[in-house]
Amino acid sequence: MGFFRRLRAKVPTREQIQANRWLSWLAPWLGHPRLWHWSRRGVAMGVALGVFFGLLIPVAQIPLSVGAAVVLRANVPAAAASTLVTNPITFGPVYFAAYRLGTWVTGDRLPEHAADPASAQDINADAGIWERLQAMGKPLMIGLSILASLIGLTTYAVITLVWRWRTLARRRNGAHRRWRRKPGSEPPGSD
Repeated sequence: MGFFRRLRAKVPTREQIQANRWLSWLAPWLGHPRLWHWSRRGVAMGVALGVFFGLLIPVAQIPLSVGAAVVLRANVPAAAASTLVTNPITFGPVYFAAYRLGTWVTGDRLPEHAADPASAQDINADAGIWERLQAMGKPLMIGLSILASLIGLTTYAVITLVWRWRTLARRRNGAHRRWRRKPGSEPPGSD
């Protein structure tokens, strides 16, 4: 089984998405066939939206990405699955990188504990995660916005290029197979 078939098998199905209680408000619009079609543009847009919302917003990523996919007619399963780019393992490094990027862009100074993530654990140990995120404020939001936009656009471009490359390779292989079947004919592109 190829990589793309295995990947498609792990993506949520139409029934799973429509049965989700957080997405029930989208039920009237989820019937459009273009939202479920595996096309180059639809999948690239769906993954880009999922990555964008997955990086930008810490909660309710799937409903927002699916809502945007409905509006932009992108692939809904790809949008829902790609929000998992941020998960409990990647959350910390992504937000730390976004904070560092935001402080660099805004010109704010990094606190002393920000240079060493291990020492940051004992600072504000009693504060919850929301208080910590709020304390990071403007640099974090700017960094997340830049990171989400750049990675979302890059994802769209990479998927579009890879999909186009695979399509051309399949066509080329198909043309050579047809040529081999016809005795005495010239291979394609040999004129």
